[in-house]
Amino acid sequence: MEILLYLAGILFMLIGLGLSIGLHEIGHLVPAKLFGVRVGQYMIGFGPRLWSKRIGETEYGVKLLPLGGFISMSGMYPASRNAGPARGIFRALVQDARSANDETIAEGAEDRVFYRLAVWKRVVVMLGGPFMNLILAVVIFTVLVSGIGVQQGSTTIASVNECVVPADSTATECSPGDPATPAAEAGIEPEDVLVSIDGAPVSTFAEATSIVQASPGTALDVVVLRDGAEKSLMVTPIAAERTITDASGQPVLDADGEQVVKTVGYVGMAAQMAFIPQPLSAGPQMTAESVGRVASLIVTLPVRLWDVGVSLVTGGERDPNGPLSVVGVGRLAGEVAATDAPVLNRFSVLLGLLGSLNVALFVFNLIPLLPLDGGHVVVALWDGIRRAWAKAFRRPPPAPVDATRLVPLTVVVATLLIAMGALLLVADLFNPVKLLGG
Repeated sequence: MEILLYLAGILFMLIGLGLSIGLHEIGHLVPAKLFGVRVGQYMIGFGPRLWSKRIGETEYGVKLLPLGGFISMSGMYPASRNAGPARGIFRALVQDARSANDETIAEGAEDRVFYRLAVWKRVVVMLGGPFMNLILAVVIFTVLVSGIGVQQGSTTIASVNECVVPADSTATECSPGDPATPAAEAGIEPEDVLVSIDGAPVSTFAEATSIVQASPGTALDVVVLRDGAEKSLMVTPIAAERTITDASGQPVLDADGEQVVKTVGYVGMAAQMAFIPQPLSAGPQMTAESVGRVASLIVTLPVRLWDVGVSLVTGGERDPNGPLSVVGVGRLAGEVAATDAPVLNRFSVLLGLLGSLNVALFVFNLIPLLPLDGGHVVVALWDGIRRAWAKAFRRPPPAPVDATRLVPLTVVVATLLIAMGALLLVADLFNPVKLLGG
């Protein structure tokens, strides 16, 4: 059964990846067709063709390796002029790129080419793919945090401590001389549902905790729902020292490196955990935070890849926040699906992984280097700047930018991307990230 769940997790992520890639390419396809560009192919994946069907002038299909996708637009670059045999490897690469580009320009459709579009239209076409991944990430994270909810303490009481045990004590049971906790003394019981504290309605345990911690030594009127009826109880929190934590849950340290403690109110009760739906604004906010994390990772990518290589050679532990290959993401999905956690918990983690994957596709494709979408945007913008400059000085419009001249640089970037993928693939096979221990 565990193996079946593991495979189900991997299948979930593969389907999600295929959907993400498919929508990314649709983000390119739709505006390209709306602007009149002839699109010869729409493909999901690379390698051998598994299935395809021609509809109109476009062939739609799926290939074996779900590592990306592409659409073949007519005339990405200006048609090449007649040239003699190319000498040198880089000139040969440029010539091959020009020949391949020429083949996409169908006879009679010379005006339906990408490079002839207005600059803003080219930018729209190239940003359409990453934009679709961003929208999908927002939808996924909104479903995750607003539809399913974030797991946190609910207003239902799970347990009530019988006595107050000193913070430095290792005792697990109450002694005859230990004082009762304020919650036990007031008569709060497990399964009670908090309604209000000190007249303020509470909808989460965090809200209740905030009021209690701010009121040491102050008698509070606590209204609970018990057996369908509301019951009012008086609780007086005692003063207790607690470690201050930051937004990520890490202890706050002072100038000497010591943990900062604060005197707060304490009553001695714990809440049942539940999925609490968040406002609809939480999904976009979560997406924005994820974009920031991925952008930070990409800025430091060379260092991160070096660390991956070192951990692969030495067998050291991988950084769980470092880069992963598709295999690494699949392994994590399989491990999550095979745990004995509740189904909703596992599904939430899988959705989070898929949302993060789409954020990664969005940010990575914006890198301003060919062959990535950001590189094509830069070419279009440079073409627009040259045209605007010529117009400002009343000069004839310049010839369209011939990006095939950048093919040698494109090959270098593609080679680096392949090397990065190979490194991450090997690392994810032989020294995978361990989020769940083991």
